[in-house]
Amino acid sequence: MIIKSPINLDLTINSGQTSQPPWMETDGTFSNVVLLDNEPFIFKVRQSDIYLDFNLDDKKAVSKLKYIFDLDFNLDKFYKYLNNHEELKDMSKFCEGMRLFLAPDSFECVISSICSANNSIKRWTKSISQIKKNWGMRYDDYYTFPQSRDLAKIYLDEEEEFNSSNIQDICDCNNNLKSCGVGYRAPYMRSASELFTDETDLSEISSMGYDEAFETILKVPGVGPKVADCILLYGFNFKEAFPSDVWIKRIVSYLYFDGKDISVAKVRDFGMEEFGEYAGYVQLYMFHYARKSGLMAKLK
Repeated sequence: MIIKSPINLDLTINSGQTSQPPWMETDGTFSNVVLLDNEPFIFKVRQSDIYLDFNLDDKKAVSKLKYIFDLDFNLDKFYKYLNNHEELKDMSKFCEGMRLFLAPDSFECVISSICSANNSIKRWTKSISQIKKNWGMRYDDYYTFPQSRDLAKIYLDEEEEFNSSNIQDICDCNNNLKSCGVGYRAPYMRSASELFTDETDLSEISSMGYDEAFETILKVPGVGPKVADCILLYGFNFKEAFPSDVWIKRIVSYLYFDGKDISVAKVRDFGMEEFGEYAGYVQLYMFHYARKSGLMAKLK
């Protein structure tokens, strides 16, 4: 199946968005297992100029692929928007073709976003990949992400595993969340798993308004505004979200507030109000631009 759409597939997949780890790449073809109505399909996609070569013709599969890579979003219109704003006009040069990399599995995005807090891209993607390998379902060389009810049953650490099993040596304990390198985030991951198993249906969030969805995600212990906005942007395609942390604060302060020290909360409010329906994309481009242009090093 050939799909025409401007995109930089490599940049999109490897831009650190917290929807999921990067897909497996072999000779320029990116692949992963995706569940459609709980049935596994191996998605393989390759880029040639403005065309994507997709291995499946199934309508549901094509629709899902378009969703994952946000192919219906009008990049040309967005670039005109950037070019009409002095502070943003250089960003498309560094980020051309980058799109949202949306989660096929919203629960995976919840756990990935929690794992990304105060963490490097390399570390959190390694941890999430290990969680999938340990407790997901295997299809060929790919693994699905475990469902919330399954992850809720996983031991937090080696001590809990040792005290709840017949293992004789604590050094042999590796069936626990902390063994995946998630550190202090393990209890938050379990709390999220329990919440979305027993109390809240994740599938309902897409039908909520932004404010209600935001407050719902904030109920997860350990999830603050930045992680909640990441979950809503990458897990549910709420493009009005503007995930804000210390780096986005520094960038926004430099571009719009003459370097003044402003709060992260004020930056979030500013971004949502200033950029509106483009807030999520502006944040994505802003962060990548700062990394690639040298601005981030300047602001350290």
